[in-house]
Amino acid sequence: MFQESDTRDELGIGTIRDAFSNMFFPGTTTIQTRVKYMLFIPWIYLRHEKKKTPSREIAQKVWADEVALIRALKNSDNPEGIIGDAAGESLQRMPSSIYWYGLGRWGIRKFHGSSEELHRYLDDYYSAKTNVLLDDDKEPVSGSLRHNWHQGLPPAPAGFPYEASFRLNRVQAEYLTDRIMHQCKDSLLAYLVSNEDQSNSKYIWEHPELSRFPEALQDRINHARNFSLAINGAALLYNLLLAEQRNSDELVERYKQKLEQWVKTMAAINYWSWNQMKFWELVDEAGRIPVPTRRFVSDWLRLACRPTRWHRVADNKDARALIALRERRLKGNRARLENRRALELWTGAAGTSVLSYRWPVAQRMVNDILDGVQEGM
Repeated sequence: MFQESDTRDELGIGTIRDAFSNMFFPGTTTIQTRVKYMLFIPWIYLRHEKKKTPSREIAQKVWADEVALIRALKNSDNPEGIIGDAAGESLQRMPSSIYWYGLGRWGIRKFHGSSEELHRYLDDYYSAKTNVLLDDDKEPVSGSLRHNWHQGLPPAPAGFPYEASFRLNRVQAEYLTDRIMHQCKDSLLAYLVSNEDQSNSKYIWEHPELSRFPEALQDRINHARNFSLAINGAALLYNLLLAEQRNSDELVERYKQKLEQWVKTMAAINYWSWNQMKFWELVDEAGRIPVPTRRFVSDWLRLACRPTRWHRVADNKDARALIALRERRLKGNRARLENRRALELWTGAAGTSVLSYRWPVAQRMVNDILDGVQEGM
């Protein structure tokens, strides 16, 4: 049931997924890889601030350094997770854009704006830095110059960006821990790095030390798990409808079996004890959920997720109609259940993965940091 690789949001529940993801792991995205990019990017910019690279040249210079970084990481002793490993200098989206928001969320980037805005600002920044007010001790007057990057950032190692590794030393790991603890102190991410809880679990609710987590975090994880598993039934029913529309006996049988397994999974976690009112309160605290999304999810939970109805979900006419209506409202004339061409492009699995709330990304980041903390101990 949990082996499908397709993670697309076919039924439009991404706002709820992201609410939990941001609650647990602020500053992360699903396309991030290794945590040391949180140091690589500011190091590249600070290298050019030191050279006073002008605004008209900075974009090209940063791009060249990111390409050099790709090459350096390929030659390192720990190359797994390189962004642009295959594409190289033809990469369309560089690590600086992928990590830009996270750098701000963790308080490493102090400039409030996009990379393009920073590029345009640099000439003014150099001028302001030259003319900064000094006190009697020749120190900058407080508030007279705003730095673009956190002043506690560890220095880049010699040879960077032409020599680089994803491995963190202890100073670097402790710095990232401090930033997370300061900027994201109530998050699951902060708890994991501060308590040195490494794991290799597939989902956060399978973490071996879950029972030791603070009660508030356990409660949030329980709500996230219940939603992930419950909404997976909707995705499986959607694919069953597609299989029937395709007249594929093999796929129909596959999804009927998956729905049977889903029923057993829901029963095993005592789903009927889930406090859905508390779930919605938690989601509302984390973000704004569109009314149609809330209505769809509420209707799905009401129609399909009761013990007396689980075993009949594959044949529930109201549940089937709900899924079809949701796809039509989301996709219009591109809906697979109504568009033959769109149906033909279906690969046999659409959005069937269980929601993991960025745990694979966050887990690797946590493990990288904790490995670094242990360095030299």
